[in-house]
Amino acid sequence: MIAPGVNILAGWSGAVGPTGLATDTRRVDFNIISGTSMSCPHVSGLAGLLKAAHPDWSPAAIRSALMTTAYTEYKNKQKMQDIATGKPSTPFDHGAGHVDPVSALNPGLVYDLTAEDYLGFLCALNYTEFQIRSLARRNFSCDASKRYRVTDLNYPSFAVNFDSVMGGSNVVKHTRTLTNVGSPGTYKVSVSPETPGVKISVEPQTLSFSQANEKKSYTVTFSGSSQPTGTNVFARLEWSDGKYTVGSPIAISWT
Repeated sequence: MIAPGVNILAGWSGAVGPTGLATDTRRVDFNIISGTSMSCPHVSGLAGLLKAAHPDWSPAAIRSALMTTAYTEYKNKQKMQDIATGKPSTPFDHGAGHVDPVSALNPGLVYDLTAEDYLGFLCALNYTEFQIRSLARRNFSCDASKRYRVTDLNYPSFAVNFDSVMGGSNVVKHTRTLTNVGSPGTYKVSVSPETPGVKISVEPQTLSFSQANEKKSYTVTFSGSSQPTGTNVFARLEWSDGKYTVGSPIAISWT
């Protein structure tokens, strides 16, 4: 995600001058600076506000609410620009998009995660039992009868890597689960824009929720043709019931 981080007026330490240089003897109470050190506090504060508004939400649910309600175009429908290039920015630049605090308070649906989901992700990455136990601080063993897949981590975005070699396996599936935190509704999926060289299909294409905390799963299949190494294409997947829009960025690369 991205958040306000350019020319931010904030409190400043009296330990150093406004330039941060040892030779700067000036001392000020405030300074105007830019960078991730400014945007990160914005997002951290928003996470705190969401937790206060929804005490029962997990960290993953809060992250999901911030990501899926972020915007990637302005109200005039123009795409956000990468000021370094002057071109429209991509998920490699803005991630899920620019945070929208008001929308994040009421996202409709969230992609939730538990500690067990993260441990399963480590199993998919082929971590050893010793390594996982060291991280989990408790006994845990990967289920030998279960097929763990990195692509099944219930994350609010999709990163797809294809083989650029002709004849390589270029079919990837991602499974996700949505939890209803809004009112009952029926959501329909859309994927845009069309991605050259890639067919994206979603099953099912409709999800209906009748009560709070109800969960529904879906699978996205990415089928791609061979492309030159270094090729990147982007899209966006959205679930909408007319009231809520739950968006996820898609980044597809050939290596």
